Amino acid sequence: MSDGEAMTAHPSRATLAEVAQLAQVSVATVSKVLNGRSGVSADTRDRVEALLSERHYNRRSASQTASTLIDVLCYEIDSPFGAAAIASIERVSREQRMGMVVSAANDDHRPPSGWVDDVLRRQPLGVVLVASELDAKDLQRLRSRRIPLVVIDPYGSPASDAPSIGSADWNGGFLATQHLIELSHTDIAIITGPDSMMASTARLSGYRAALDGAHLPIRPEYIRSGRFHHADGVQGGLDLLGLPAPPTAIFATSDLHALGVYEAVRSLGKTIPKDVSVVGYDDLAIAKWAGPPLTTVHVPLTTMAEQATHLVTRLRDEPELAFSRVELATSLVVRESTAPPIAA
Repeated sequence: MSDGEAMTAHPSRATLAEVAQLAQVSVATVSKVLNGRSGVSADTRDRVEALLSERHYNRRSASQTASTLIDVLCYEIDSPFGAAAIASIERVSREQRMGMVVSAANDDHRPPSGWVDDVLRRQPLGVVLVASELDAKDLQRLRSRRIPLVVIDPYGSPASDAPSIGSADWNGGFLATQHLIELSHTDIAIITGPDSMMASTARLSGYRAALDGAHLPIRPEYIRSGRFHHADGVQGGLDLLGLPAPPTAIFATSDLHALGVYEAVRSLGKTIPKDVSVVGYDDLAIAKWAGPPLTTVHVPLTTMAEQATHLVTRLRDEPELAFSRVELATSLVVRESTAPPIAA
């Protein structure tokens, strides 16, 4: 059978032998690529991957037994945010009698080398990304094996066919800033996250909108950035409070940032909220244990993780759900770290 006849006979889905013929390699080589095994050159692997996608090769058939494993790629698995997400995914997985494999994303929010090959070998029911992302090539490798993917708290803009579960970050940034404005603060600073992260830009945009709505100036010196780490909160707090005209309130766009600000305030011999009000973001368990308890924006992380886990288990049989976008509401939790400025 010629190449043209093969394509005519199977217009929508090629067999493994046809992919091997078109790539001019052995069936064993195609099998190695399919299962993420070594022993294949980069050029050959790319050629086979392209054909698997182009010819709609289906690694799984309806008669195959579904996997009972979920792969999770999480940015900063040792952080309170990552740990809370993983705990929720594990609870739902256990209830559904599934196992899970957890891997740590690198500092660029991407998987470590060889991660996709490992996933292909495991052939999981699906993949859940927590504040992480994959490049287009890795996404295509998962698609060609019908391994569905769901994103929690997307780092960047997710692919159109990668469902995501997020939260209303713009609204959260607006609520936090509006709360401080209602307390009569006019000098309000912000410590943001990375410019490349959707949550960061949305929270900053909400902050700007609240100030603009109150006819308050947006002062560049009051905007500091970091990576949602405690150390960034410490440095940002010291920088802001060291200004000739320091802010009377700081919106820290993560609870870890906020706790860093707490440390900076203490080191300068000042107190919260007498000298400066502080609002955090996430409402992690540690927020209510801070001294004083932290006013913060509640992110429904547990619900986000639960919904993502339920969704990834349905995608194989309901592929139309791959285009879903869910954005859960955020809310302000007022505690004791905010008060009117002394001059008010």
